[in-house]
Amino acid sequence: MQRWFVVRTHPQGEFKALGHILRQGFDAYLPKYLKRRRHARKTDTVQSPLFPRYLFVGMDPERARWRALNSTVGVSELICHDGRPTPLPDEVVEELKRQEDERGLVMIGRRTTLQPGDKVQITEGAMSDQVGILQTLSDNQRVFLLLELLGRQVQVQMPFAAIAPAA
Repeated sequence: MQRWFVVRTHPQGEFKALGHILRQGFDAYLPKYLKRRRHARKTDTVQSPLFPRYLFVGMDPERARWRALNSTVGVSELICHDGRPTPLPDEVVEELKRQEDERGLVMIGRRTTLQPGDKVQITEGAMSDQVGILQTLSDNQRVFLLLELLGRQVQVQMPFAAIAPAA
C-alpha cells in the first residue's frame, strides 16, 4: 500500500532531488508557493518550496527500493525511525494538495469562501469600517476592492488580512 514519506534534501536542492526521484519511478510531491524576493532594489515573485529542504515521496516500502533514495542526487536522507521509513498521516499531503490553486501553488493563509463580487468590510487601517465589493484576489496576499468614495467607485488594493465578509 502506498504511503507518503519525507525526504530531506541538500540546501536549495529540492527541485534537483524531485527530478531525480521522479526519474527513478517514485511518486513525489514538492509543495510550492509564491515568494516575494528582493534583490538589488528589485522585487519579483518566484516559486519556492513550502518546506525548504523537504519533499514528500509516495511509495510502498515493502515493494519499493527505498534505500536508493539515500544515494539520489540532491537527497540528503529519507527520514527513518529504527531503520524503516517513517510514514506521514495520509491527510497531510491530501490537505496540502487541496490548498493548491490552478497553477499547483499552495495558497498560504487564504482559507476563505470570499469570491469576487462579495461585499466585504475593511477591518484595519485608515479605511476601517468601510464596505466595498471584492474585485480580485492577487497572488501576493493582497486584494483589490471597489469602494464608494466621494461619489464614485475607486479601486483600492490592500492586504487580504485587512478584510472580512460584510455583515
